[in-house]
Amino acid sequence: MSVNPATPRRDTSLLPTTTTPQTTRVAHSHVVQSSPHYQTTRRHSLYGTEDRIILDPGSRVWKVGFSGEGKPRDVFCAGGESGHALWTLNRALKTAEREEEDRILEAKLEGCLRSVFHNSLLTDPKSRKVILVEHPLLPLHLKEIMARILFNNLQVPSISFASSHLLALLASGRVTGLVLDCGHLESTVLPIFSCRPLYPHLRTTPLAGERLSSHLKALLLMFGTYIPPATSLSAAMNIPAATRSTRVPEDVLTERVIDDIKTRICFVGDPLEPAEGAGTMSPGPGDGSSEIDLPPSDPALSESEFSRVSADIDRDSNFSSRHAASSEFSVVSHSQLPGLDGGRGRAGESHIQALARMYGRHSTATDIHLRVDPPPAQQTGTGRGTLIVPGWVRERAAEVLFEGGDVDESSVAEVILDCLLKAPVDLRKTLASSILVIGGTPMLPGFIPRLQAELTRAVSAPPSPTAPSTPRGRPAPGAYDRYAPLRPLLPFFAIVNDPAPPPPASVPAATNAGRAPAFTPTALAWIGGSLAGALKTGGAEVARERWDEAEAGRDGDGEGDADEDGDGDVPMGAGARGSPAKHILPDWTRTPLPVGAPAAPRAAPPPPLQAQSVAG
Repeated sequence: MSVNPATPRRDTSLLPTTTTPQTTRVAHSHVVQSSPHYQTTRRHSLYGTEDRIILDPGSRVWKVGFSGEGKPRDVFCAGGESGHALWTLNRALKTAEREEEDRILEAKLEGCLRSVFHNSLLTDPKSRKVILVEHPLLPLHLKEIMARILFNNLQVPSISFASSHLLALLASGRVTGLVLDCGHLESTVLPIFSCRPLYPHLRTTPLAGERLSSHLKALLLMFGTYIPPATSLSAAMNIPAATRSTRVPEDVLTERVIDDIKTRICFVGDPLEPAEGAGTMSPGPGDGSSEIDLPPSDPALSESEFSRVSADIDRDSNFSSRHAASSEFSVVSHSQLPGLDGGRGRAGESHIQALARMYGRHSTATDIHLRVDPPPAQQTGTGRGTLIVPGWVRERAAEVLFEGGDVDESSVAEVILDCLLKAPVDLRKTLASSILVIGGTPMLPGFIPRLQAELTRAVSAPPSPTAPSTPRGRPAPGAYDRYAPLRPLLPFFAIVNDPAPPPPASVPAATNAGRAPAFTPTALAWIGGSLAGALKTGGAEVARERWDEAEAGRDGDGEGDADEDGDGDVPMGAGARGSPAKHILPDWTRTPLPVGAPAAPRAAPPPPLQAQSVAG
């Protein structure tokens, strides 16, 4: 009987034995093999030392993990259970106070970074390169503190600084687009063309998660209801809850409770159309006056400042009347409901009360009862208190993000349009058809569709004046149309991660609207960093040797580099010496634009006609 040579023979030496052979683990005994699908020698090991650490540090929430993975290993609040932010947009003016703030911040950051490596990732930082997903407006002194902790304390080999907007755009499968990052402290829009962030055209607004939280707290203090726990079991059975209901104590609305309400029960409602309010202007039967849904027109009242005074709210009965006259903003921008500003509200009704009546009338959301811990002064009851959140507060608390306050506080839609106005004309159509929304605040249900509606409303043609008043027969001046240059782009607006895109009006909109991968907006930047680490790419990389050389040069310079630019801003930890951060850490405000993606190859030009005739 012949043996088929094509049949492999069984090697008995590969069979398992009864005893396990004793082997010695050597660091260089691992064989590096290439993947059969990719021509690379990268080890496809989950715990291989070539996997980089992707660190996305925010002012409140941090996301950390390894490169090549689809989601972060750990997501935690850097400020602890209290929910406070590690840093804010404000900084002390005096040098001594600023240095004290930086020392406290450095201690907190050191604890967070050590927890990342030793508790969240369980890895040795000495053998791991780090990709730092940085915000374009991250202050240089914060990057210096993080670099000093990573290099000097944890001794990482290198740190790569990559823009969060660019990484998020790469995670969506594009190299050109307009990225809106709506985080906790501010909302930032950055145009990117061929992997090149156009930093001079960056626009920002402070209307973000922090303003939404303060505004939600102010609304709950005014219109929420709190039912304290009963003092005894008999009182809980005999006294109805409606009798025990009071105004919401400020101690109940902690940062944790506000975040819980904002992330679990709040959503973004559809914009109110003018027809909805116009239908209520006709007088009812037996009523000689017309009833209008809008509050009285008061230019000295707006929503942003109403949210700012939440920290100083006085919980007495005449709060509404006192603050209605002293506020500087209005809760609803009258530009959203044109033609309905001139009506008058009910007699003796403040602007805020008329606003609550209008929103409550058009809202179909139900009230939510939440169990909360009573304030320390009232912890003598039989359990936890109950916080009643009105349905219209759940639906309309996010209106503060879509109603701009002033020039420095544009809405999230206006900041996108302002960025498009500053962008080159030949790039506007491409950028408008590739808008990407990232950050934690866009996780609110209905945020992205509402943003699409606000962009369409702002760019649409304004209503024509009904009765122009022209003294001496002069022609009436036309209304100021801020976004008239962007009106031809109206059919091209498309948000690539819109979960429910509207019917497309053009081919670019149909190609891009809702076509991004189904990643959550808050994780897009980290996922882009994971892809960059797996491909061994990233931003500007700073090696530890270069950092040590810069620090050695700083120590040798003596005390001559205390304040190089003369602005009184001495970097933290430098004391009377200079700082290496000004020389080796990337700063987009002082460096030229990055190179970007390589140019597409061009076809060779045809030979001239004279050369062809001579050859013939």
